Amino acid sequence: MPSPEERAYPAHWEADIVLRDGGTARVRPITPDDAERLVSFYEQVSDESKYYRFFAPYPRLSDRDVRRFTHHDYVDRVGLAATIGGEFIATVRYDRIDEFGRPAGEPADEAEVAFLVRDDQQGRGVASALLEHIGAVARERGIRRFAAEVLPANTKMIKVFTDAGYSQKRSFEDGSVHLTLDLEPTERSLAVMRAREQRAEARSVARLLAPGSVAVVGVSRTPGGAGRAVLGSLLTGGFPGRLYAVNHALDLGATSAMPAGVPGHRSVREIPEHVDLAVLAVPADQLHTVVGDCGEAAVQGLAVLSEGVGRDEQRELVRLARSYGMRLIGPGALGLINTADDVRLNATPSLRMPARGRIGVFTQSGAIGIALLDGLDRRGVGPSSFVSAGNRADVSGNDLLQHWDEDAATDVVLMYLESIGNPRKFTRLARRTAARKPVVVVKGARQRGSAPPPGHAAPASRTPDATVYALLRQAGVLMVDTFTELLDTGVLLAEQPPPAGPHVGILGNTDAMSLLTFDACLTDGLRPRPVVALPTSAAPDDFGRALREALIDAATDAVLVTVIPTVPTQLPGTTDASDATDLSGAPGTTTDVATPQSLPDGHVEALADALREAVEAVAATEGAPRKPVAVVHLAMEGLQKALSRRGLPSYPTPERASRALSEAVRYSRWRAEAGDPGKVPDLDVDESAAADLLARCTPLAPGRGRALTDEETARLLRCYGIAVQPTLAAPDADAAVAAARTLGFPVALKTTAPHLRHRADLGGVRLDIAGEAGLRRAYGELTEALGAPEELRPVVQSMAPRGVGTVVRGTLDPAIGAVLSFGLAGAPSELLGDTAHRLVPVTDKEAAGLVRAIRSAPLLFGWRGAEPSDTAALEEVLLRVSLLMDDHPQVVAVELDPVVVAPRGVTVLDAAVRVADPGTRPDLGARRLPAY
Repeated sequence: MPSPEERAYPAHWEADIVLRDGGTARVRPITPDDAERLVSFYEQVSDESKYYRFFAPYPRLSDRDVRRFTHHDYVDRVGLAATIGGEFIATVRYDRIDEFGRPAGEPADEAEVAFLVRDDQQGRGVASALLEHIGAVARERGIRRFAAEVLPANTKMIKVFTDAGYSQKRSFEDGSVHLTLDLEPTERSLAVMRAREQRAEARSVARLLAPGSVAVVGVSRTPGGAGRAVLGSLLTGGFPGRLYAVNHALDLGATSAMPAGVPGHRSVREIPEHVDLAVLAVPADQLHTVVGDCGEAAVQGLAVLSEGVGRDEQRELVRLARSYGMRLIGPGALGLINTADDVRLNATPSLRMPARGRIGVFTQSGAIGIALLDGLDRRGVGPSSFVSAGNRADVSGNDLLQHWDEDAATDVVLMYLESIGNPRKFTRLARRTAARKPVVVVKGARQRGSAPPPGHAAPASRTPDATVYALLRQAGVLMVDTFTELLDTGVLLAEQPPPAGPHVGILGNTDAMSLLTFDACLTDGLRPRPVVALPTSAAPDDFGRALREALIDAATDAVLVTVIPTVPTQLPGTTDASDATDLSGAPGTTTDVATPQSLPDGHVEALADALREAVEAVAATEGAPRKPVAVVHLAMEGLQKALSRRGLPSYPTPERASRALSEAVRYSRWRAEAGDPGKVPDLDVDESAAADLLARCTPLAPGRGRALTDEETARLLRCYGIAVQPTLAAPDADAAVAAARTLGFPVALKTTAPHLRHRADLGGVRLDIAGEAGLRRAYGELTEALGAPEELRPVVQSMAPRGVGTVVRGTLDPAIGAVLSFGLAGAPSELLGDTAHRLVPVTDKEAAGLVRAIRSAPLLFGWRGAEPSDTAALEEVLLRVSLLMDDHPQVVAVELDPVVVAPRGVTVLDAAVRVADPGTRPDLGARRLPAY
């Protein structure tokens, strides 16, 4: 019998989902209170759909049917409904059955499943989403297989099952198709789920960015206010769709109070035509009513500019919006922009419509959003689309990544984030997007104690920001430190091809600027080529010829051009060159100081033309690779605009140009490596023995855990081919000697007290003890200096071959997932934070990269003539720890410290493992929007 806890309403099964067309629905368990909703839903289903469900004419539900379909124990009988606006649009139900297809009297691992979808909702992906959710519920209740009977003519439902990606069997019996689905997630089922998630979430954003009609709610009858400003922006920007102004205090028919004759209404519900997007600029206390009105009017999406919305009110707004199938941007949003010629949407209070560009921009902060748009404009670049999400209570950066990943109008993504609500999903999406287009991110609220604006709830992460950044870089994200670097890097990547390597050609008409550029390149890890010096008076054609030669040079991957204004050879106020040499201040001479002269407009344009023509000439050469070019200039008024019109980025300092170029090189290198990420090797492990051991060790209560004993740890690691150096307890000196005899001299003597563990600097470790006398002496010194044996818990261990001490750790973070970390033991990792990280599972190439990613890696590769360490054996240890955590999610922490890497082989001297019930793995669960 199910326990009372199991029979209780399972609120954690509730979820908001995005459907195939971008709308939303709510999935929840069916309760006895849903009887009227079920009857109403059934009345709206066609006779054909009812026949497909029950295999016979079934015009109405009997009272017994209604009770059976609304009363569940949430264990053996479960029903879920998809709802919009509180009404059922689809249901799914499973009943646990035995091997003969009869209701199970004893716990069984198979259930019969059946769906019913309202006809007007078919084709939206509702059944596929419900299959994911009822499958996740079934796995939680110990059900491993679904059985379904489907009429052959019901091709839509057969397709739902066959396209799900689960392992399945299919047969034809008694005039129906019998399907059996194995509910264990597979690579294909996960790929199907994520592809559907991507299409649905991308579509939900596309609907917001390309509406056919917009209603602005909160338009004042007189000039002023955010609502009227947004309406003005839409008009000024040339939005071609239908516009409506809404003000609840508007007199009937008072359209003359609205700008340019825009129709005015007192409520969205009064608008006679369908509205795709509503922009809300009303006081916070009116939002609930207005969102409800929009839902009743079947508006597709909302942009909420209103400020001052509390967390509880915000949560209720999102719940209400999603219940009606709407996505919501905000609250506290600046709005959204789409510069496509056929859309021209400027739903922000900024009247200026940005130029058409190919950069997607996402920001939480409205002020930062304004600065980003202004910064792009000053560089002569525009966005493809722009979203300022404010508190991002619903639509987040993840949603925009889904959209921009498939948006042909966007080549580069720029994001300003104050928080990353779901780092694991963000990393997964960013990796996929970065494989095709750069993703550049700057994160605010990085310091401890700085709180980002309230957004949707997210699992608290125990992982430091530095680790999150490392994992994002692993996924191809370019993490920059400042707002300026975000723009500098984005513009370079948007306007120039990616560099093939780090070799930079430098040319210019000033030695000082060129040398500063050379130094900046070295600082940023680039490899500058010898500077090509032009005379100070170099003409535009001279720059063009030098640039062509640098681009043709096979040893050059990118070119930085440095330019300063021409310095006159004659001082102002003098009549000839001889006068310029006399600066004594005597009568008849001048003391004016020579100043650089900006080039005339014509010369500025000529220089920009010469550089652009050089780039185009080389690009037109058959077989010549395209290389990025950027310009560093000082005191050259008008040159930046002239260059930007020709697609050439420019920078006011060498450091900014070099930093942007180094990020482009990093992206190119990552993209080349991402094309061949390697594979997870098929290692010889005993997974079933490890599972049996963990089944006896893992606590049953979710969230609670315990550390394995040393014996359990050693046995578990042995299952995965990791041997821990034998250790024997030494409660007294005689026991220590007996242990050493068993292990064989030489030995190590060390304490295992938590406060002294791995603290050789405190004298808690004595090495290379060669004989009995030395061991007794070391034991006496240890206990005399540090405490009684019962406090120190001394052990004796065989000596390992000499090598480099390293640390391998695996941790399970609730927000990120399993993370594998590596560093050198002691000061490099503990004091300097020199640690590298990768998400589990790790491939063979990622394991090799993990070893080489730390700054102190040269110590493993023969630094200063030392014999190189066996890094291949070390990489295998990393792979085995990764596989252990991936195979067994209840392993929440593994620490191997130290792992001594010798010239031949590795030795694990100490190990610790912690286990816990991890609950449901979010990466294997059904699609759902983040909680609000």
